[in-house]
Amino acid sequence: TPLTERCFVGFTQALHLCLAGAAVGPTGTGKTESVKALGQAAGRWVLVSNCSEGTRASAMANQLKGLAQSGCWGCFDEFNR
Repeated sequence: TPLTERCFVGFTQALHLCLAGAAVGPTGTGKTESVKALGQAAGRWVLVSNCSEGTRASAMANQLKGLAQSGCWGCFDEFNR
């Protein structure tokens, strides 16, 4: 879809510049699936975490450390909650 293509282009440009990206938009528009598909196309594992009010900072820190050590990508759903 055009939205997926725009997402892919934006994220690959960010990766080329050694930056990160954040997919933002309404619920059910395929943000998580787009990130997972791009990770698969790039040959990377994608860890999807559903965040909530009960998510502890120490748990998030451990996930970020693991992502940094392994080279995997992280997708944090509902991060704004």
